[in-house]
Amino acid sequence: MVKKRGKRKRENFLKEQYSKSWNYIKLSREFIYSAILIFAIFVVLGFFFPVPELLEKEILKMIQDILAKTKGLSGLEMTNFIFWNNLQSSFFGMIFGVLLGIFSAAVALVNGYVLGFVSKIVVIEAGFSSLWTLFPHGIFELPAIFISVGLGLKLGSFPFQKKRGDAFKNYFVNSLRVFVFIVIPLLIIAAIIEGSLIALLGG
Repeated sequence: MVKKRGKRKRENFLKEQYSKSWNYIKLSREFIYSAILIFAIFVVLGFFFPVPELLEKEILKMIQDILAKTKGLSGLEMTNFIFWNNLQSSFFGMIFGVLLGIFSAAVALVNGYVLGFVSKIVVIEAGFSSLWTLFPHGIFELPAIFISVGLGLKLGSFPFQKKRGDAFKNYFVNSLRVFVFIVIPLLIIAAIIEGSLIALLGG
C-alpha cells in the first residue's frame, strides 16, 4: 500500500511538472518562434551566400576537431559525446540568455549558419537528395535547441518587465523546469538516434 502511494505520488509529480513545462513553452512561443527565425535566416545565409575565407577556415577547423574527437568511438561512446555536446550548447544557450538574450541569439545564429554551410557541402558532393540524410539527425535535437534558445531570449527580457525580480525568478525557475523535463529527454532521444545512425553507417 505504501509503495503504491509512493508510486502514485511520483507519477502525479511528473505529470504536474510536464504540464507546467508545456504551459510555459506555450507562454514563451513568441520567443521560441524568434529563435527559429534567427536559425532559419542563418541557415539560408550559410547555404546560399559565399562564406568569407577566414570564416570558412574556422568552420572547417571546428568540423575537423569534432571528427578527430569522435574518430574510433563506439556507438555508445558516440551517443554519449553527442548528448553532452548538445546538452552544453542548449543549457548555455538558455542560461546565458540572461545577458539580454544576446548569447542565446548567438547560439541560434551560429548553429544555423554552420548547418547551412554543411548542407551546401553535402549538396555539392552528393546532390540535393542527400539532404534527407540530415533529417533524422535534427528531428529531436533542433526542437530542443529552439526551446532552449527561445527560453534564453525570454530570460533576457526580464530587465524590461515592471517587476524585474519577480520576472527573473519566474523565468529562471520555469526555464530550468522545462530544461529538465522536456529538453533533456529530447536530447537523449536525439543522441541515441544520431549515435546509432553514425555507428550503423560507419561514421
